[in-house]
Amino acid sequence: MKPIKTALLSYGMSGEVFHAPLLHAHPGFEITTVVQRTRNTAKEHYTSCNVVRSVDEVFADPSIELVIVNTPNELHFNQASRAILAGKHVVVEKPFTVTVHEADQLIELAKEKNRVLTAFQNRRWDGDFLTLKKVFDNGWVGRVVEFEAHYDRFRNYVEPNTWKEEAGIGKGILYNLGSHMLDQVLVLFGMPECIDARLGTQRTGGKVDDFYDLRLTYPGVNVIVKSSYLVREQGPRYQLHGTEGSFVTASNVDPQEQALKEKKVPGSTGWGTMPETAWGKLNTTIKGEHVQKKIETIPGNYLGFYDNVFAAVRKGEALMVKPEQARNVIRLIEAAYESNKQRKAINLND
Repeated sequence: MKPIKTALLSYGMSGEVFHAPLLHAHPGFEITTVVQRTRNTAKEHYTSCNVVRSVDEVFADPSIELVIVNTPNELHFNQASRAILAGKHVVVEKPFTVTVHEADQLIELAKEKNRVLTAFQNRRWDGDFLTLKKVFDNGWVGRVVEFEAHYDRFRNYVEPNTWKEEAGIGKGILYNLGSHMLDQVLVLFGMPECIDARLGTQRTGGKVDDFYDLRLTYPGVNVIVKSSYLVREQGPRYQLHGTEGSFVTASNVDPQEQALKEKKVPGSTGWGTMPETAWGKLNTTIKGEHVQKKIETIPGNYLGFYDNVFAAVRKGEALMVKPEQARNVIRLIEAAYESNKQRKAINLND
């Protein structure tokens, strides 16, 4: 099958570090066009691609089949809509949209035009999450009663010259990192009954939210999701507790992002592997026997996302990251802000 002719709507961090290297390494895709308003670095890195100065040139090009909408969050809905109307399939960088209303409109438009629409939830292919899901699916801790997830960093300054640190709609840590974490929660548990959230700004001079503490309630299960830019000594990334035992991972973040920053080739030897010191620990009872051991971390594989996109576009296979799931992430984010505003839990069944 012919590679899918693909365009990137920007070449900032997500374009240069994530999408372009993954697309270039995948035989099912051809990067034909990149939007850069003033620079030509994409052309320097990928000599066969064409650098254009506006997204209008992408939408007007009939040869482009797939558009990666990786522009600032508030532009996602407008640009994804225009791409679909121009006959393109679309991958939207997280967050999918800024509001649920936008998400619903985008999903309906994609259905009407019979276009593939998905969100770049690459963190489903983090090695520690893949391993956690294996433990979860196999029932190795018994009936799950609590799950706690952290995505913490230490950045005690406000990064200059980035739209992510400027106040405005769709900005802040919950839209940024929370989009990943809530997607993982939805993969494991589905939509909760209610959410109780606290979020705000902790860094001196900060203009956007830089921490959140979310409590999601399911029948018989409590889920805690936390993130902050002011955690210098980090604890476990994931803790899964059940009626038979626990599974706890290390604090190590999946190595793929750093490898991409170092220009390593996705899928090369050793890609996504974690050292034994970073493997999670299982302490449980299985079939009446006490089991206490490390569980080898499954190698992470962000190329798995684009494997699925290729199969959806060329073979008509089902999407792994369905747009309805991406929409539900935004539903949770909106509810979290409402919960914080009212200082009470929000019932998601209303």
